Amino acid sequence: MATTATPAHAASAPRILPASAGRATFGGALRSEFTKIRSVRSTYWTLFALVVVTVGFGALACWGAATHEHGPFFDATQRSLGGLYISQLIMGVLGVLVISAEYSTGMIRTTLSTMPHRGTIVAAKAVVFTVVAFVTGLITCFASFFLGQAFLTSHHLNATLSQPNVLRAIIGGALFLTASGLLGFGLGLLLRHTAGAISAVVVLLFVITVLVGFLPQSWQNDIEKWIPAFAGTQIWTTIAAGPGSTPMFSPWTGFAVFCGYAAIAVIAGLALFRRRDA
Repeated sequence: MATTATPAHAASAPRILPASAGRATFGGALRSEFTKIRSVRSTYWTLFALVVVTVGFGALACWGAATHEHGPFFDATQRSLGGLYISQLIMGVLGVLVISAEYSTGMIRTTLSTMPHRGTIVAAKAVVFTVVAFVTGLITCFASFFLGQAFLTSHHLNATLSQPNVLRAIIGGALFLTASGLLGFGLGLLLRHTAGAISAVVVLLFVITVLVGFLPQSWQNDIEKWIPAFAGTQIWTTIAAGPGSTPMFSPWTGFAVFCGYAAIAVIAGLALFRRRDA
């Protein structure tokens, strides 16, 4: 009877696998999510639009302000960051796309097969997006500030980084954009539909702010400071509102309220993400 000889060293040699083989880790999830966000063309176009809008509108607002007289409550820093009123929507849209794009393409099923721990997926996506949003926002806010102040210098209306609250306002602008993006991220996770989530972002950050203006003044005084966009914008102001204006939260308190809305959206989205099928 014929037999097949097996070399002794081949039979006895153990198969050595990498320590991470077959085991998904948070570090691997982070690398995967960073690869996704930088390989999608929409990421670059959205961030480019954010930079152009923020810097462009801020410069335009400062150029217009330089040709008019102003009272004692003129906030040169806030004026140069005025583009954030629009770019908050752009960052919110990017936050939606980070999660909803995977549902529209079906990639979410591949992601879940690779990393079955859904909490880890959401955490990795949130961390990568937060870093990208904050770094981009910080660079954009500094660029918008310096360009805006260049227009105001000739009329002696400009602010400098050494003045009280200016640096906080610029960094706060980046934090504001990041929180806006996380609000969109949470809504995208909650609704799983790009158009629906973007519509929700527009309603929360823009439409509600317009509708509040139609309320009686006594109602506005109580409600306006709780509106997401109004609460969040306090972080990039340097001068308190003048007499007769609607009382608002302090900068950090208002920002905390804004972050609360984003946290609620993300937590609610994560809770449903754990329960629903892909």
